[in-house]
Amino acid sequence: MQALILGLAAALAWGVHDLCVRLVAPRTSIPSAILTVFLTGAILVSIAAFFHGELSLPSGPALWLSCLSGAVFAGGSYGIYRAFAIGPVKLVAPIIGSFPILSVALASLQGKTSTLDQWLAVFVVVGGVGCVAILSKDEEEGTASTAAILWSILAATCFSASFALGHAATQAGSEMPVLVATRLAGVATIAIAVLARRSAFLPTLRTLPVLIAMGLLDALALGLVLMSGNLPNPEFSSVSSSLFGLITVILAWALLRESMTKAQWVSVAVTFSGIAYLGL
Repeated sequence: MQALILGLAAALAWGVHDLCVRLVAPRTSIPSAILTVFLTGAILVSIAAFFHGELSLPSGPALWLSCLSGAVFAGGSYGIYRAFAIGPVKLVAPIIGSFPILSVALASLQGKTSTLDQWLAVFVVVGGVGCVAILSKDEEEGTASTAAILWSILAATCFSASFALGHAATQAGSEMPVLVATRLAGVATIAIAVLARRSAFLPTLRTLPVLIAMGLLDALALGLVLMSGNLPNPEFSSVSSSLFGLITVILAWALLRESMTKAQWVSVAVTFSGIAYLGL
């Protein structure tokens, strides 16, 4: 239950974060935007670790697992930005939110037992998210929507792998050092991408305040998910955090005036039901 609650809190933070991505991605260099977000998160995490007396890097397997988690998370973030720069929220966000099926599958491969009703609940969650995507896809045409879907799938795959690696790192070491290492690895990965693409290191001043706020939300959400690594069924935090896609859709409907059909609203309700069942 605790892992589920942490995941829901992360979903709220990521939902707001992704709405901001939709606003800034088409207007700025994606690598430099992600670098600003990651640097902000790394600074925040380092400050928190300092006050907890844990401003250090993990050692052994925890270190390389943390670095892998951060690098893969950076890849997922790039996929999100590219997808939101191309497609509407109602198409992109639900697909990205479908990653928990991979998280639970990975947990099963690691020897953790998931009961039939838990699997059914996961499929309800993913099915509800998938229905929103399918219904949205019917309204979109052209290669742009196909590209948005492919970038979204890449992001979902990366996030699932990143969370699994992060949970393994947390189980092998202390939470704060793992989070610091994860953030620093993400910053290093994106910095290499910026250099390789010869992009500007700094975004436009107009988008800078929004990107800093996004960095705070992103670091908070990732920290909540990784904190569940030492709790029973940490994969459930990945399942509930996937709700960020639907939260983003709802926010886009309310604030950006993106349309939502009745069938899409039913899919949202079905997904919430699956999350509630997992909580029980």
